[in-house]
Amino acid sequence: MIPSVRQNFNASFTEEIYQHYLSYIDNSYPNALDFRIAETPIFIDAAFGSLMLELGNYVNEQILAADFKNNTQASLAGQPITPNENEYPHCLVMDFAIALDEKNNLVPKLIELQGFPSLFAFELLQEQALSNTFSLPENYSPFLNGYTKEKYLAHLKQVIVGTKGEHTVLLELYPHQQKTRIDFYCTKKYLGIPIVCITELIQKGRELFYIKNGAPIKIERLYNRIVMDELNRQPDAIQAMGKILLSDLDISWVTHPHHFFRISKFLLPLLNHPLIPKTQFVHALKSIPKNLEAYILKPLFSFAGQGVIIDIQPGDIASLRNPAQWILQEKVKYAECIETPSGPAKAEIRLFYFWDETKQQYIATFNLARLSKGLMIGVDYNKNKQWVGGSLAYFEKF
Repeated sequence: MIPSVRQNFNASFTEEIYQHYLSYIDNSYPNALDFRIAETPIFIDAAFGSLMLELGNYVNEQILAADFKNNTQASLAGQPITPNENEYPHCLVMDFAIALDEKNNLVPKLIELQGFPSLFAFELLQEQALSNTFSLPENYSPFLNGYTKEKYLAHLKQVIVGTKGEHTVLLELYPHQQKTRIDFYCTKKYLGIPIVCITELIQKGRELFYIKNGAPIKIERLYNRIVMDELNRQPDAIQAMGKILLSDLDISWVTHPHHFFRISKFLLPLLNHPLIPKTQFVHALKSIPKNLEAYILKPLFSFAGQGVIIDIQPGDIASLRNPAQWILQEKVKYAECIETPSGPAKAEIRLFYFWDETKQQYIATFNLARLSKGLMIGVDYNKNKQWVGGSLAYFEKF
């Protein structure tokens, strides 16, 4: 996005440096990296970064509004109800497309958001690999709002582990088989918390345990990484094990399962901002738009782009089994703004927001980025392409 910075980076790039970058990550956790890493970070100027934060602040104001819980109650319809929902999630993330407005100016557009964790720990390793491999410009940082690695790690520990000395575990479904498992390993290293599969949980009354070295260990806090959509696609026996989480348990959640639904694509139709694409619940449509080519059809609670329909046909909407579980969103015009040796790339930036107990607000702390040369951001749309995949955005300090 910043021509001089981009030109300098591309001019100094070599395949040997890139392989060294990948080796730095792989040597830290051999064979754990299961997604493509892009050849380059993204460099964001101060004006664009400021717009992102302004848009994020608007969204956070809606989440903290007095009527938020009532307005999002319908997101839980048909979902399993888990007791002891806390008021707000400890963390959330927002995905911004680097897009073009009507005047072809670069602007951030909010694509999705989640009241759910992301690669909070892995990105620290990726930043370390980048800074130890490439010559990066001064006055740029992947951290926001004055955060440093040390400040971020301290806040991350506060968010996940808490402040009461509770015994916390990272909970996932078959964690060592997940594509994001390298983040789990980084989390264990940085925060010292064990990784536990949902199949290992043992319930005794209102208490949860797992077995370590033959002895039961009580769990007091769950760093919840389970995506319900994935759990619901498991065999009945595994789904039955998952129902343990629907009990009235003596635990605290990071984040509570309800927040996955409340703060999600479900929230987009309730937001009104020029940098948020117009979004409608399909079941609330008065009529099907004639210009369907200007829209994208998304299931509310899928993940990793699953089920998204880009080129909508009229019959696609009519054939939906449950229209209340779908949204129709205006297409965003992604900017092919990142020059690479193999053609320009598009990008999204995900900002990490942590709850600040003192300020009683969410703070943007860190990020991840994804580069694409396909129709969508994601592995399936970028096969056999280079200069695509996971990365970091470096923001001009402002």
